[in-house]
Amino acid sequence: MSTVDWTDDAVWEPTRRPVTTAMCLPPALYADPNAFEVERDRVFGRAWVCVGTAAEVAEPGRLLVREIAGRSILITRDTDGGLHAMINACRHRGTELAEADCAVAGTIRCPYHRWTYALDGRLRSTPLFDQVPRTDEPGDLDLVPVRVTTWGPLLLACLDPDTPPFETWIGDLDERMAGYRLDTWTPCHEQALDIHANWKLVTENFQEYYHLGWVHPELAKVSRVADHYRYQGPGMYCGQTTTPVSGDERDDWLRLPAADGLDPSDSVSGRFIALFPNVILSVLPNHIWLMRLDPIAPGLTRETCTMLTPAPIERDAHIDTRDFWLSVNAEDIDIVERAQRGLTRGAVPPGPLSPRFEEPLNRFHRMLADCMTLDSLADLPIPAGDDPNDPDARWGAAENPTPPTIDIAR
Repeated sequence: MSTVDWTDDAVWEPTRRPVTTAMCLPPALYADPNAFEVERDRVFGRAWVCVGTAAEVAEPGRLLVREIAGRSILITRDTDGGLHAMINACRHRGTELAEADCAVAGTIRCPYHRWTYALDGRLRSTPLFDQVPRTDEPGDLDLVPVRVTTWGPLLLACLDPDTPPFETWIGDLDERMAGYRLDTWTPCHEQALDIHANWKLVTENFQEYYHLGWVHPELAKVSRVADHYRYQGPGMYCGQTTTPVSGDERDDWLRLPAADGLDPSDSVSGRFIALFPNVILSVLPNHIWLMRLDPIAPGLTRETCTMLTPAPIERDAHIDTRDFWLSVNAEDIDIVERAQRGLTRGAVPPGPLSPRFEEPLNRFHRMLADCMTLDSLADLPIPAGDDPNDPDARWGAAENPTPPTIDIAR
């Protein structure tokens, strides 16, 4: 276990440099238990973290149990449609209220002494508690609230009240991706995988296409290196786009019907977003491949994969596209697990980033550095976007032949 103070700005100096001189993260950040604990508290304990899909709590009567940074939370939707999240502990003696996702009939009941709460966390009853009245006023005994929201297919929560609101966190993503109407898409497949690698390696691998031709020879046929462009405005995310999405040699991911009403750019492009810290989002004209990353240990990540379509589809119609993504994902898992072994067993000094391909990693590393070093995320600087008119601000991106409308407007 290292003795590095990961909250010290000086530790992050090589990370904060411009991409032309910046270095990769130190190996200990991927393998050291101490770094993992600091990261759990200062990143996942304060960020807007994806904890599931919006569809899981679309209707009243469903209670979700999720964990963020070692703390258990409950998520519900009440009969008026309100979305709520609370710490999973009774206000009497702190007993866990629920162990796993379940159906509830309008109330949350403590299994120990039957204190009962409404779906919004308000205390409803305390059986037999007042048989001998207390001589004081115990104050507010509702469940402790947690901020929660949905965006498109995502369900997100934030433990820290000082963190900027989610609308600030995502920056221009809501406007940038408005044409897809993401909140209307329907899940058709979900599965969880355990990856023997640090969560950062998984999202970093997604953010760069430097490895594309060697690790993904089949994917490179439909998402060609030459067709990749930057897709980054202001916000806590890293993005790229493939324009056009090719079906020349393989059409696995073009077989489903496309969403209605897409503009000329959205209808021919793939949008690939890594929303900090734990969302990987691939949006195509006819489907979404979503991956949620939950850090379990320094070298272990649980990845939950969800596939969605713009409208309900016939049974098994998605299988070819799903299998294509699972094949690509298996290639990614193999290489990031190999990277984890190298970082753990080799632990050589960090190398340089490639400005042509790895600028998004530099952006991601700076977000991580800010979260690790700031005493309060109320002071978090939201990264600025790429300037479409400045080639030096768009490393690795030539002029997009079908630019997104939002970039044209800028």
